[in-house]
Amino acid sequence: MPNGVLAKSLINKSMGQENPKQDQIFQESSPPKRSLRQAIEVISSLISYSLPIKVFAVKWQLIRNKLEELNSSLIAIEDCDSCQNPIVSGMMSAVLASARDCYDLARRCVDLSYSGKLLMQSDLDAMVAKFDRHVRNLSGIFTAGILSQGFAIVVSRPGVNACKDDVRFYVRDLLTRIKIGDLEMKRHALVNLYDVVVEDEKYVKIIVEVGDIVNILVSLLDSMEMELQQDAVKVVAVISGFDSYKSILIGAGIIGPLIRVLESGSEISKEGAARSLQKLTKNSDNAWSVSAYGGVTALLKICASVDSTAELISTACGVLRNLAGVDEIKRFMIEEGAVSTFIKLARSKDEGVQISSIEFLQNIASGDESVRQLVVKEGGIRALVRVFDPKIARSSKSREMALRAIENLCFSSTSSISVLMSYGFMDQLLFFLRNGDVSAQELALKAAFRLSGTSEETKKAMGDAGFMSEFVKFLDAKSFEVREMAAVALTSLVSVPKNRKKFVQDDRNVSFLLQLLDQEETNSGSKKLLISILLSLTSCNSGRKQIASSGYLKNIEKLAEAEVSDAKRLVRKLSTNRFRSMLNGIWHS
Repeated sequence: MPNGVLAKSLINKSMGQENPKQDQIFQESSPPKRSLRQAIEVISSLISYSLPIKVFAVKWQLIRNKLEELNSSLIAIEDCDSCQNPIVSGMMSAVLASARDCYDLARRCVDLSYSGKLLMQSDLDAMVAKFDRHVRNLSGIFTAGILSQGFAIVVSRPGVNACKDDVRFYVRDLLTRIKIGDLEMKRHALVNLYDVVVEDEKYVKIIVEVGDIVNILVSLLDSMEMELQQDAVKVVAVISGFDSYKSILIGAGIIGPLIRVLESGSEISKEGAARSLQKLTKNSDNAWSVSAYGGVTALLKICASVDSTAELISTACGVLRNLAGVDEIKRFMIEEGAVSTFIKLARSKDEGVQISSIEFLQNIASGDESVRQLVVKEGGIRALVRVFDPKIARSSKSREMALRAIENLCFSSTSSISVLMSYGFMDQLLFFLRNGDVSAQELALKAAFRLSGTSEETKKAMGDAGFMSEFVKFLDAKSFEVREMAAVALTSLVSVPKNRKKFVQDDRNVSFLLQLLDQEETNSGSKKLLISILLSLTSCNSGRKQIASSGYLKNIEKLAEAEVSDAKRLVRKLSTNRFRSMLNGIWHS
């Protein structure tokens, strides 16, 4: 039997049209339990019967929404002994009467037998108001304490392979308990709701489809009951993590209540609200909404407060980092003293706070010279160097973030590099090149590589500090990327005359380069890099002499004949001036 026919059959049966006493189910003398069951059946049938209606579709959808709410409340009553209460029992006759009137309207819309559109629209609006009144009346009764956890039958959570209808029924049951239960029941329902959304995304989808839940969760964020607020925030934080549902939360007006939680909620509620905002403001989305509700000020206050937990501060940092993508909001943060606040946080002993604050400082200074200078002026370099210091116990992640921030904030400015060196940064970097684990060495090498490409004064300082001998050690690393960085950095340093002289003073340096050159395959990338270094060393007399007298000339000659890049130039360099007679006849171009 088609769904529409089946629904109509159920309605007819419920309304008594298959029985001479067709109004029997509406008689007030029906036992309370039976009357309630009849009301549930009629409402359910009425929902099904109204689905095929094509006319006044928006009006009928509003009526179905109210019928769904009413049905959830009636089912909740049936699950406990509240149906025996005379007030509840008395309401059933009114509900059944409204259902009878609604069925009459539905029948006329199905048959297109109504007398006029305006009159029918008015009748449908009145029907929406009737069912809304029933819902509110039931809610008032439940609020008074008639429905309580002690009498309610708890609907079991559907299994993993449960159908969508079972999941929807369970979610609606939770919704009913959240709406009309006492404090204990509301809390229990919220906890169950959190458990299912954390474990299974399909529940999140159902929650969004059952729109009332989102609206109720939003309203609970302003609850005076701290426990309800905390439980609601936890559920919202989970839903916020799904990109496809963020617009639903925003449309329900979630931003304002979340900001109010940040301002006056418990520490647990604040953490949940901050997590939600961090997800909702990803890529600077909804930044203006957060700012309009005073969110920037509230978040900065949290970060500056000594009473805030490390978890809360870290998450608040994340939200502010997202908001800083909007230039006007970033300027406001700076005017409110955000730079000095986060430099202080960068000195925190908590890893999460350290990392979050350093990331924030990087973000707001990126591409903005005035902010970069402010970070330097406020003592940002010193704070970062202290985090990077190998003598102080820090996590590898904190050091990595500090080093990246140092590179981004300082390496583009000669004056900032000078400040860095005055704080002992060169020695710290050299320490990790020599003694760090593999990952620390690689990070230090990348930083040293970038540093070697800055000013001549920096190159001289690196040469004096001992970086050249460390770069030589990385020339035979397994990773080509590491070998390349070391070779390019070494080439850059030996381009300075003072460094060249220092480098060739140790015969082992040149000898090691020539040995590596002999081991490499012709035309390999590493061989070209080694030749590039040797070519730089020929600008120094002692360097040319060491290469020419090394016994590796035949190898260099073969490379030149094989058209290896710069090999010919190297031979020519070795063949000039006082070495011309020594090398005469070895090779001519």
